[in-house]
Amino acid sequence: MIRSSDATVWAFVGLGSNLDVPRRHLEDALDAFDALPDTRMLRCSSFYRTAPVGFAEQPDFINAVAMVETRLTPRELLDALLTIEHEHGRVRREPNGPRTLDLDLLLYGSIVHHEEGLTVPHPRMHERAFVMVPLAEIAPGAEIPGHGAAIMVARELGHDQRVEALAFDAVA
Repeated sequence: MIRSSDATVWAFVGLGSNLDVPRRHLEDALDAFDALPDTRMLRCSSFYRTAPVGFAEQPDFINAVAMVETRLTPRELLDALLTIEHEHGRVRREPNGPRTLDLDLLLYGSIVHHEEGLTVPHPRMHERAFVMVPLAEIAPGAEIPGHGAAIMVARELGHDQRVEALAFDAVA
């Protein structure tokens, strides 16, 4: 079990929304990161419009990746992210379905860890351009264990999946 300590860890969180006003959900979530105990937002990628994966009959998503510095354990951070989702009306009806807010713990320092309900690195992040493109924007050298640097993984995915960077005022 990983325990909190005085040491800080850089963690990366994927954000996504395709219901209500997606930009507002992402912006509010970013603000909520700074309100978490022992955690502060360091940077956030641009917002991207992306095609849904899996369940295609739904609106496009707005996605981003944020980098936070935290003393929370991976479980504590994940629990905090789930609370933020819940506060935004997240209801888990179907896998890959529409959602007001989706927050995924992608990377937690350099650890590889699995326990019930929590796996870091996120097990499918290397398959998803909507994660890898924004991650590569803010941390191109971030190492995805078993897959290489974020920038290299993003380049491999960029041709297969639609990911469109948005101007700030274009995000709806």
